[in-house]
Amino acid sequence: MSSCRRSLRLSLLALVACAPATVPPLATAEPIAPGPPTSLPLTSGAAATPHALVPATGPQNPYMAKDPNSNIHNDTWMTDAYRRSGPLGKNLQATSGAYPASLCASLAFDRKGRIVSVCPSLAGAPQARIIDPKTLEVLASYDMPQAPNAPGTVLFQNFTGGGYFFLDNKDRIWSATKTSHLFVLAQSDDGRTLTKVEDYDLSKVLTDSQRITSALPDFQGRIWFVSKNDGVIGVLNTKTRAIKTLKLGEQVQNSFAVDRDGVYIVSDKRMYRFHASDSGKPVIDWKVTYRNSGIKKPSQVDAGSGTTPTIMPGGYVTITDNADPMNVVVYRTRTKLPKGTKRVVCQVPVFRKGASATENSIMVSRSSAFVENNYGYQDPFGPNVGAPTVAGFARVDIKADGSGCRKVWENRTTAAPSVVPKLSTKSGLIYTYIAPTDPTGVNAWFWAAIDARNGKEVWRTLAGTGLAFNNNYAGLAIGPDGTAYLGAFGGMLALRDS
Repeated sequence: MSSCRRSLRLSLLALVACAPATVPPLATAEPIAPGPPTSLPLTSGAAATPHALVPATGPQNPYMAKDPNSNIHNDTWMTDAYRRSGPLGKNLQATSGAYPASLCASLAFDRKGRIVSVCPSLAGAPQARIIDPKTLEVLASYDMPQAPNAPGTVLFQNFTGGGYFFLDNKDRIWSATKTSHLFVLAQSDDGRTLTKVEDYDLSKVLTDSQRITSALPDFQGRIWFVSKNDGVIGVLNTKTRAIKTLKLGEQVQNSFAVDRDGVYIVSDKRMYRFHASDSGKPVIDWKVTYRNSGIKKPSQVDAGSGTTPTIMPGGYVTITDNADPMNVVVYRTRTKLPKGTKRVVCQVPVFRKGASATENSIMVSRSSAFVENNYGYQDPFGPNVGAPTVAGFARVDIKADGSGCRKVWENRTTAAPSVVPKLSTKSGLIYTYIAPTDPTGVNAWFWAAIDARNGKEVWRTLAGTGLAFNNNYAGLAIGPDGTAYLGAFGGMLALRDS
């Protein structure tokens, strides 16, 4: 075993050893212990002047928390966009709260602005948490069921058992478990208690290997869910507890998008639109096979699209495919198209051949799609840790007449290994988390902002160094007061203008 790999294993063991079985409420969250010093500048750039974009305003799902606070991708269209501003870069203050050996990857916000998350653990069972947004104190926690991972599961790419959850219109957590149940957790008014108030058993329609990737409500209150293996598409009637399913025989690694009259799901082979029949059974409205190199590229969970579908105004939905280089693909959403109209609006290649992949949803404004390159991110505990990630962000716009798309810009200097970035249409900034190469070999992690108009980096500031600051696919979120938050192996990170 190399000294580098041995040190990573020891770091992981240290994190696990420090982690209590249940995280108790803390008076004040202790900061994450600093890592070795970096030789890179601690900050660069300057504060931004806001420049608003036209948002992609989707309908409010009546069964989910008010947009944009309900899930990792913000809303029912999965836009990954906020109409509130994040930090502009004015005297930036980066803070943290230490929760060792867990990773709060998906973040939502309740009506009082508290952070809500379900945090998979490196030491044991996932844990649902309510977190104070100012102090990063864990106010309440609830231990979710534990079960052995399905055969072939890669630990650092395992998003089942809470990686995706949603907050409903009563501030309740709905989360799939590793035991193929769907828990509903209610919080007390003061946020100090989480109580299980409902338990839906979905295991009777799933095998042990068909773990639930994501579950979301449609506009009629039915709960749709998808399984990672075999692509089981399920619809749960929460009143009768009846479950209807359809098996695709494909892998579904990501969450999905929900509109008033349709559900959009991407597998490792195809893009689908579904609706529920009168009996509640999922029905395929249309499906399209996307381009696929057949290569599981570095950073990818499988050899397929790495994106949750994102709905856009005007009757469009977008994903990336798995071509080489990959394309931003835009489809028309209508069930039936006029004669002579093609389902695919455009397929625009982004980044370079042999260095193009993403595992994160596309951010959108009204007619613009923003995509991140994750090519190169690898096992943070494996032999290739620290391998450079290929830099890249790109913007693709749909033409006003819907006749196609054009690539507006491509950034090849800002490298974001695995974060779910976010767009603020109020500030006009893309917020991301990057790991530039340090010549001394220190693994340094920075918050960064990109101008959505031209793709240029506006500013960056150090979050910290070492394994504890690795976000490993966790999603960035912007709180109601404009603070940016992100889960990492060592705990919760926060960034605000001071």
